[in-house]
Amino acid sequence: MEKSIERIAGDTEGVAYEFPVFRFKGSDGTAPNAYLQAALHAGELPGTVAIDALMPLLAKAESEGRIRGAITVVPWANPVGRAQYQFTEQQGRFHLATRTNFNRDFPLIDRPDASLLPDEASLATIDQRLKVRLLKLSVGHEIVLDLHCDDEAVPYLYVPKQLWPAMEDCAAAMDVAAVLLWEGASGAAFEEASVHPYLGGDKARLQRQVVTTVEYRGVSDVYGDLAKSDADGLYRLLVGRGVIADPSIAKAGPFKGIVAPLENIDMMPAPKAGAILYHVKPGDHVKKGDLLATIVHAPGEVGGRTEVTAPQAGYILTRRSHRITRSGDDLLKLVGSLRSDDARSGALEV
Repeated sequence: MEKSIERIAGDTEGVAYEFPVFRFKGSDGTAPNAYLQAALHAGELPGTVAIDALMPLLAKAESEGRIRGAITVVPWANPVGRAQYQFTEQQGRFHLATRTNFNRDFPLIDRPDASLLPDEASLATIDQRLKVRLLKLSVGHEIVLDLHCDDEAVPYLYVPKQLWPAMEDCAAAMDVAAVLLWEGASGAAFEEASVHPYLGGDKARLQRQVVTTVEYRGVSDVYGDLAKSDADGLYRLLVGRGVIADPSIAKAGPFKGIVAPLENIDMMPAPKAGAILYHVKPGDHVKKGDLLATIVHAPGEVGGRTEVTAPQAGYILTRRSHRITRSGDDLLKLVGSLRSDDARSGALEV
């Protein structure tokens, strides 16, 4: 394994940001290679601890000569967001200086050639330079995994529609509960920037690509046992796709989770501002009309509660971790079998 440090100049003199990159050399130039990164939203740590649990498995495979394809690992992908605190609260989703989501507005290139990316020196802000640097590290890999988490959730994947069902084995290997399929634009998120170079090229090559945003449950699900389980899933994926040789790992069976297009997601905006009383949790199945949440907007007063019910039968994928809401804030993700009346194009959230 080789460790290097990426260094990016900040927006003022004397300020710079650094993050480590770990590389494992492959023994077979024809084997697929893999890129894994975590914590692009700096406060989302389930993927970071999953990588921590994965690294000994990779080191053992390396020592035994079983790594066939090159592997690049970035456990902390966002040193800029990691350093952002407002009072005592970590703020890792948006770059505070530009108000831009760290997982939006990545450069889109038409073929997997890092020389097509903008020159970092020409970019005005650190968040733009960070995005180019991450793409420079990841472009050209056949497997690109961006590890995130939701507020409170079951584990699930975002997958470009063009890569499904070819990626069914990956979802099964990672043992996720659901797969959300998207197509078109997604706000130029890292996932879109990673699949975009292949969309107009060789279809056979496209079908070999693995590109996904992995949502590892909720932001508070940072536990050793979950990290080990997630690391085992990542390892199974790498073995199954031929990056690592390990005859002790059984081939993944068929994926038995939920698969739905993004248009079938009901986000359930809050009708009132107030306190949220949830009546469902991630993993629950609901029928049309079931009570999902109650908003207590005028405590102790007659008519001071408003109920939120399911617009269709479906599966509760996520819910917010906070218990205070503004009017119009999304409360949860309900995966239905029908197109949502509130279907959103592009990314589901800002």
